[in-house]
Amino acid sequence: MTTTEDLVRAERRGAVLLLTLNDPKRRNALSLGLREALHDGLAAGMEDGAVRAIVLAGAGGTFCAGGDIAIMQPGAGIASRDRVERLQRITRLLVGGPKVVVAAVEGHAAGAGLGLAAACDIVVAAETAQFLSAFGRIGLMPDMGALWTLPWRMGPAPTRRLVFLGETFSGVQAAAAGLADIACPAGTALEVALARAAEIASGPTRAFGLAKSMLARHPASLDAFLRAEADGQGLLFTSDDFAEGQKAFFEKRAPAFKGA
Repeated sequence: MTTTEDLVRAERRGAVLLLTLNDPKRRNALSLGLREALHDGLAAGMEDGAVRAIVLAGAGGTFCAGGDIAIMQPGAGIASRDRVERLQRITRLLVGGPKVVVAAVEGHAAGAGLGLAAACDIVVAAETAQFLSAFGRIGLMPDMGALWTLPWRMGPAPTRRLVFLGETFSGVQAAAAGLADIACPAGTALEVALARAAEIASGPTRAFGLAKSMLARHPASLDAFLRAEADGQGLLFTSDDFAEGQKAFFEKRAPAFKGA
């Protein structure tokens, strides 16, 4: 039986902490257990003075397939808003924590997985990686701060293509757009990410931490942004379109959205 502790594997590689999302049968979807384990692993790494950089990866050839659609409840606005805010704790740690975080993306970074990658400081992507929003397929908007981090990384136009046109960016396209920082051959993302994290860990990590905090001060307060995101997403969980999107997902058919 998989325990919460098993869902995120923590390994030390010298001064680098490797956190691996470890639910490959579900393509590392952010179940309640996995997100709590990830938050706790990140928080511990940020507080550990011996950790000088963090690498985030996914087991089984997938970075993260996004949120766990099975636990999303149409109509449960307040409860859903609370879950979004708990998920946002991960974004706050990634964006505002004192340690540089390097994402190693193989396979899909979809939905909340896209937001997870975009919130990391450095993104190493396999050339064959697939970055996609996917929220529109179930009648929701991107969360995990993605509408804050994506324009910061890529600018508004590529963000609109991901969100409104449902485009998928390969690792090569993501690197060209600024969503990823490094593209590498398939199967080597973790190796490259660990090497870059080791370089960072050998540098002035306190200065890096302060530089990171300054970068996070770019226009639009993260706190204000995340509060608005939680308000909006909480309302969307009550929408007919989300109910239809979730139903269509499980029935393996195209959703018939009505804008309600």
